[in-house]
Amino acid sequence: MESHLDGVLGVKPLYRVIEAGQLADRIFQIWVEAPHVARHALAGQFLVIRIDEHGERIPLTVSAVSGDLVRIIFMAVGKTTHQLSALKAGDFIRDVAGPLGKPSEIGMRGTCVVVGGGAGIASCPIIARAARDAGNRVIGIIGARNAGYLILEDEMREACDDLLVATDDGSRGFHGFAADVLKEVIAGRKVDCVWIIGPAIMMKVTSEVTRPKGIRTFVSLNPIMVDGTGMCGSCRVQVGGETKFACVDGPEFDAHQVDFDLLMQRQRTYFDEEKVSLERYHEHACRCGEGGHHG
Repeated sequence: MESHLDGVLGVKPLYRVIEAGQLADRIFQIWVEAPHVARHALAGQFLVIRIDEHGERIPLTVSAVSGDLVRIIFMAVGKTTHQLSALKAGDFIRDVAGPLGKPSEIGMRGTCVVVGGGAGIASCPIIARAARDAGNRVIGIIGARNAGYLILEDEMREACDDLLVATDDGSRGFHGFAADVLKEVIAGRKVDCVWIIGPAIMMKVTSEVTRPKGIRTFVSLNPIMVDGTGMCGSCRVQVGGETKFACVDGPEFDAHQVDFDLLMQRQRTYFDEEKVSLERYHEHACRCGEGGHHG
């Protein structure tokens, strides 16, 4: 099957999109054929993709693996993720590099809690399964702004021994935040390890719940990243007062050692430029009569 991108690139792209679709408001999934990644990817690792030869490189967590296929889930926020959200089965992605980063430190720990917020839920099932396969009891907590933003609930329910759901507005499950649910969980039972994946502010607040009890807590950081191999230094973060590169030292780190304020500050570095890029992308798409989908 030929892709509409073939003529644009001038060469046949390498990685075929097998399945693509929308999971929730602005949240999309893509299953891409990438055997070299699928063969080696472990929970907690990520990819760096480039849609075409003119595109930027963006990191996306490995959400699931099936045979030669790898699933990525993302929220359409900037130009590249909007462009990615428009891909259909039969289209191609030019470059898929990975798996990158260190895998999750699973091990046999006892009772583990895997907490996901919003699009961060995408990373949770693969971690929950790995923890359960290692012999741990796994409690899942997923939270979102409202029921319309919840994703992978059935998948998480299958991967965990217990699953708790929270929404900010109470439209599904517990009325409140994932942090509130985690607080109740650790108050009622012994918890040995926690993973938290979501927006930086959510990870910061939620990780404070486990600090008083000294529970080992991991967060997966999402700073600005370019090459994904430790060369450019754009993904540097402060952990325990030391500079770390999220792409090679992480992306998972001890939550209680992360400088979240600095992380959030650095995430906003190119906010104005990203806004302009997205506006130009939509303007170009409208001129081409493509309804804002393809750039």
